[in-house]
Amino acid sequence: MSLQRVDTTGRYSEAVIVNGLIFCAGMVPDTPASDIKTQTENVLRQVETLLERCFSDKGKLVDATIFLADLADYAAMNQVWDAWLPAGKAPARTTVAAKLADPHWRIEIKIVAAQ
Repeated sequence: MSLQRVDTTGRYSEAVIVNGLIFCAGMVPDTPASDIKTQTENVLRQVETLLERCFSDKGKLVDATIFLADLADYAAMNQVWDAWLPAGKAPARTTVAAKLADPHWRIEIKIVAAQ
């Protein structure tokens, strides 16, 4: 079994690659913007960047878990998600309401992808 950790801290790794699968930590906005569309776009750019570093891309998503601070943001988040996702490449996905660690965050996304 091969195992590689990416950007490991004392608490977590941004990604762990094992047997050709990339397990990414939850990604949150690093923008001060408060609207869900901007925050979603920001997080998805981070996802793409991390996947590229792990020799993958958004077309190889296997699973996504999306945490929303407010389910009222569901439709607007989906507009951004649907525009970002390559046609015919939808992963298994779950979206849940969650109290996020920072009250300014409206979204957190955790993904698994193939290399």
